[in-house]
Amino acid sequence: DLRSRFDFHPGEAYLFINGLRFEMDTFDPFSILDVLKLEGKLMTGLHNLGISEENVDKFLKLNLHVWEDNYVIDIRHPSIKWINDLETDEMYLSWPASYQELLKPAFSGVIPSIRRNFHNLVLFVDPAQEHALEFIKLAELFYDNKVPVRIGFVFVVSTDDEVDGTDDAGVALWRAFSYITEQLDVSQAFTSIVQMYEKVKKQSVLTVENVKDVLQHKFPQADIWDILGIDSKYDDGRKEDASFYKMTGLGPLPQVLYNGELCDNEELSIEERESAILQRILDTTVYLQREVFVGIINDRTSAIDYLMEKNNVVPRINPLILNSEREYINLISTSVTADIEDSSTFFFLDSQDKSAVVAENMHYLTPEDGSMISAVSIWIVADFDKPSGRKLLLNALEHMKTSIHSRLGVISNPASKINEENTVISRGILAAFLTQKNSLLRDFLWKLAREETAAALYSGDQMKALVTEGMDKNAFEKKYNTIGVNIFQTHQLFCQNVLNLRPGEMGVVSNGRFIGPLHEDFYPEDFHLLEKITFTNSLQKIKDIVENMGINSKNMSDLTMKVDGLISSLPKRGSRHDITLLKENHSVIKVNPLENDMFFNIIAIVDPLTREAQKMAQLLIVLGKIINMKMRLFLNCKGMLSEAPLTSFYRFVLEPELMPGTHDFLGPVAKFLDIPESPLFTLNMITPEGWLVEIVQSNCDLDNIYLKDVERTVEAEYELEYLLLEGHCFDEVTEQPPWGLQFTLGTQNKPVLVDTIVMANLGYFQLKANPGAWVLKLREGKSEDIYQIVGHKGADSDPDLTHLEDVIVLLDSFKSKILEIQVQKKPGKMKDDILSDKVEKKKGVWDSIKSLTGRLHKEKEKTETDVLNIFSVASGHLYERFLRIMMLSVLRNTKTPVKFWFLKNYLSPTFKEVIPHMAKQYGFQYELVQYKWPRWLHQQTEKQRIIWGYKILFLDVLFPLAVDKIIFVDADQIVRHDLKELRDFDLGGAPYGYTPFCDSRSDMDGYRFWKTGYWASHLLRRKYHISALYVVDLKKFRKIAAGDRLRGQYQTLSQDPNSLSNLDQDLPNNMIYQVAIKSLPQDWLWCETWCDDESKQRAKTIDLCNNPKTKEPKLKAAARIIPEWVEYDTEIRQLLDQLKDKKKTSILIHDEL
Repeated sequence: DLRSRFDFHPGEAYLFINGLRFEMDTFDPFSILDVLKLEGKLMTGLHNLGISEENVDKFLKLNLHVWEDNYVIDIRHPSIKWINDLETDEMYLSWPASYQELLKPAFSGVIPSIRRNFHNLVLFVDPAQEHALEFIKLAELFYDNKVPVRIGFVFVVSTDDEVDGTDDAGVALWRAFSYITEQLDVSQAFTSIVQMYEKVKKQSVLTVENVKDVLQHKFPQADIWDILGIDSKYDDGRKEDASFYKMTGLGPLPQVLYNGELCDNEELSIEERESAILQRILDTTVYLQREVFVGIINDRTSAIDYLMEKNNVVPRINPLILNSEREYINLISTSVTADIEDSSTFFFLDSQDKSAVVAENMHYLTPEDGSMISAVSIWIVADFDKPSGRKLLLNALEHMKTSIHSRLGVISNPASKINEENTVISRGILAAFLTQKNSLLRDFLWKLAREETAAALYSGDQMKALVTEGMDKNAFEKKYNTIGVNIFQTHQLFCQNVLNLRPGEMGVVSNGRFIGPLHEDFYPEDFHLLEKITFTNSLQKIKDIVENMGINSKNMSDLTMKVDGLISSLPKRGSRHDITLLKENHSVIKVNPLENDMFFNIIAIVDPLTREAQKMAQLLIVLGKIINMKMRLFLNCKGMLSEAPLTSFYRFVLEPELMPGTHDFLGPVAKFLDIPESPLFTLNMITPEGWLVEIVQSNCDLDNIYLKDVERTVEAEYELEYLLLEGHCFDEVTEQPPWGLQFTLGTQNKPVLVDTIVMANLGYFQLKANPGAWVLKLREGKSEDIYQIVGHKGADSDPDLTHLEDVIVLLDSFKSKILEIQVQKKPGKMKDDILSDKVEKKKGVWDSIKSLTGRLHKEKEKTETDVLNIFSVASGHLYERFLRIMMLSVLRNTKTPVKFWFLKNYLSPTFKEVIPHMAKQYGFQYELVQYKWPRWLHQQTEKQRIIWGYKILFLDVLFPLAVDKIIFVDADQIVRHDLKELRDFDLGGAPYGYTPFCDSRSDMDGYRFWKTGYWASHLLRRKYHISALYVVDLKKFRKIAAGDRLRGQYQTLSQDPNSLSNLDQDLPNNMIYQVAIKSLPQDWLWCETWCDDESKQRAKTIDLCNNPKTKEPKLKAAARIIPEWVEYDTEIRQLLDQLKDKKKTSILIHDEL
């Protein structure tokens, strides 16, 4: 039933909370907590509206989506001058007209030539500006080459009556175009315009003389003054075209629309203009092919009407309305009530109750006389005794003429001190709303909002003289004369305290969404757009539920407004699933909610023999303690199993309430009781994605827990050390990740605490941080010189600033913080490459001096930082023992200062406690590095394979950017030679060097897997290299994005469980053709398994490779193969014993004190 009805496959696990789905393998408890809070807010709001449980359930099951279409402008407007028409022009008559032509095979990138206006380009230009020439050329290119696109112009020129074509080039072109169109046709007019611009000199603008020259040449008998002069007959539509441009809401000229959709600045750049528009045509062609194929459009369909009658077509674009960050007011009342005319009581209400009181007392103008539900409730906020307020009212009334979904209410926000004299018109409007029927109210409002009416009233006319026939005159006059100033004071308090408007400022509220303050005209088309995006499919579903609730139309409209405002104000969530399981008797566990209280509907689907079930069990227990829930659990088992489904014991540490860990009380604890003693266990911590957790205390080797040998309880304490700041970075122009771009993260006082590099993989970066305010910026040097931050999402500084040198990030949650950063190259740096070694030539004496001092400084710096950087990884006490011995062998064979780098993720507390003492004893530096495996990169589950991954996958981001070269040395290796020689080894342009596997021990030939099968055919006689020792040129590695290439190939290969059996070794050998390997001399690594005894004496390092034939334990092999190993081991043991004795002594002294 689960599979047939819901496509849930056996073994899959899902958790649904009120229909919202959570994937059990990726969820984190903080996300669930956020959802519970939002759902609780929604459910509480619906209950407070008095909605029954049955209808609350209906609302919760709705799939509500924010309108996300790209809005397009209706281009069926007379102000657009189309210079061609594919459907009627003679030049296209030889083309086929059938839509079926779209389905005929064609070469890729070829646009079908069909006699239909599928593709429409509208160019808004000011003919007298520099940009006009380029856009005329673009239109000429498409027109002359018969590209199947209809081209139209809107010439935006001066509308001043005193300006004529003899002194203004724009007006001259307009009148010339109109004249030629009348005398000949529009195509000839366009050809003449092209000729005018051919006379324009480069980087110059059109002049009146350019226009005159073409007119005189083409029409030698014509009177140029009659055409261009002040009394020209060819001026009709000039003001209308400018009004149309203003009405569209488009930004500064030039602007280009393709099928009504605005082309962005990048598409309009000189380099991209033609190709961007052609790409749009190709994309639309593919879309139209699909529509024809499924029968949505056919030969009877008007192409332009089909394109312009979609839901996302609007007459005007208004960023205020379309802004994705929307502000809502809460219209749902608590138990508090107040009289709208009691401004003193209203003053003390909170924002929610103020809004609820205003909503409850609002009166409306509706499309009909209250006989139908109005799904969109619009309030206009203004001082209606001011011309701007009356104009807003007139525009709203104009919209109401054609609206079928909206009702209109008014809120007064007087600009000056409130008294009867300066609220004359506002009182008239309010009195009409309170006393008149709908149609009469509309007519009276039209009359009252006109400027001549206002002038008459302020000249002494009486309000009662304006009463129209049919109005309830007595009721109106009585209400008008008794309305005091209190209600206006209440309205003004609402405007100031809830809408944050100053006296006199205007705004609009639509179903609780506030838009304002308005600083420019809000046109009827704006109201139309506002209604369109408010009345979405989601609102239609809300309206349908409300209509079936059996209440009157006023209450239905109120309820629709409040429910839509409540739901829309919440952050967008995923799709809801209606998991109505008819066979509920199959549920193995049923938990019923407490009666007479709202509850969460929980459905859990799980296979009990999976890791997901281990997590879900504790989660459901905790949910049962913190929320009232109706829960049904269904088992979704696999029919057949080929292996044991569970190989681990698991505890999900989640408590129903905060448990602070102090000296007296334990924090949250995972307890493993009654587990078998014979297996060898490893303890792992599985944490939320954005956490970096480390072990700080343990009483045994957590990698090798053998309970038979442990006399006491195994204990381990972990600590949340860092929260991750993650992000994705893209170049705004190329829309590609800026390879090699470097970021730093710090505070205001310490700007650079950590740094990182942007991966080519998804533009990903991550930085370690802690709760608090942080500053993210481009790293000094090439990153800062070439790039600038131009935008961001997810951060806490203003993303609308033109240039963002610093991005402020606030870490205030345990959830992952993921940013999106947009950068672009600075002016003059467009051709610079951040990964290039190119150095700009210096100019002048001062620059020469700076260059010299800089070089001397670098030479001094080089001697100071001549350090051997050694990287290694280890996990478990045995390998940490090997690691300490390896370190000692490195130090004994070099005179160069050494800095060790260790992967912190898997080191034991003991090692981290000892390493500072070793550093002091032997005089080396060390640093613990860590990197969280990115969530988008295929995860490994076995600890050994995870460690292998860290050896190769993150070399470009694991170390500070100042580290240029690093040498990896396996923990179970002994060094017998100065590694400085390896560091300085010439890699011949390769990013890293590895030692090939030995071939000299012939009795192991049968185990040399690289000699046969896949590896033999892939390597083609090249060497297969061992990963126990390698040197990395990190500068080169980062420059060629080797890390990104390795991760990309890993992502592909790791999907196959049989691939990359030796991950750290197989991956670089597999990528040998994409990321070159320099083969190091064989002497650099000797191991007994593969190398003969004779070559041992030349060995510079000895590695304790596993022997697949003898399977000899490494400790035994180390003492047998490497004579000095025992000596090193003894020396380290003595140091550890000394440290242990010191620790005991210090504890004793402390106890005595």
